[in-house]
Amino acid sequence: MIHTANTYDIKSASLDVLAFVLRSDNLDELALALENRFGNRAKPSAAEAVVLDLAALDKPAELALERLLPLLGRYGFRTVALRHPDPQHEELAHRFGLAHITGQVAAGAKTPASEPVPPVPELPVSVPTMIVDRPVRAGQQIYAKGGDLVVLAMVSAGAEVIADGSIHVYAPLRGRALAGARGNTAARIFTQCMEAELVSIAGVYRTIEQALPASITGKPTQVFLENERLVINALGE
Repeated sequence: MIHTANTYDIKSASLDVLAFVLRSDNLDELALALENRFGNRAKPSAAEAVVLDLAALDKPAELALERLLPLLGRYGFRTVALRHPDPQHEELAHRFGLAHITGQVAAGAKTPASEPVPPVPELPVSVPTMIVDRPVRAGQQIYAKGGDLVVLAMVSAGAEVIADGSIHVYAPLRGRALAGARGNTAARIFTQCMEAELVSIAGVYRTIEQALPASITGKPTQVFLENERLVINALGE
């Protein structure tokens, strides 16, 4: 028998990927909007991986991706996948070396009437809360399927806690927290000490790359969605 070294592993992964929801196929208007918001400076060393969401477009197959992808790249967005509920756009994605996602449309995106997205069912109230009473170490992932997650110890940097409901961390939160994982926009994240790498509610992400205000950093904090935007507030405000 020939013994070979263990040269690789295949594991589940959760990526810090934002959704870029395209609402118009007018690339000239898009270029102007990007310049007005981000300035005329390329940021290749700080490229943010994004999923390009085309569900709001009437004719995504006619989109000039050969112009759009370099345009996004100039403003620090590196497209890794196309998202559209119609599987016929898979060939379009592969033509440009991109993955194709047919899953849930990003918050706020409009879907053609011919391809409605079914409503997310309400979470059953009988699902018990998952309680974790030990530290969540770097590289670990905890998932509370169908309900809330309560962590009574520290969530270390490089660790990930996920819940279909809300997440409560009664200790420092230094890793990643993703609440409302199945689209529950009413979910929230609570922590006694806000030092997170990334927070997400119902797929709306924010990476914490810059220092948070002193009123939040290291303080009891909550994270929630308001008008499809993430809000991070000190508890009690």
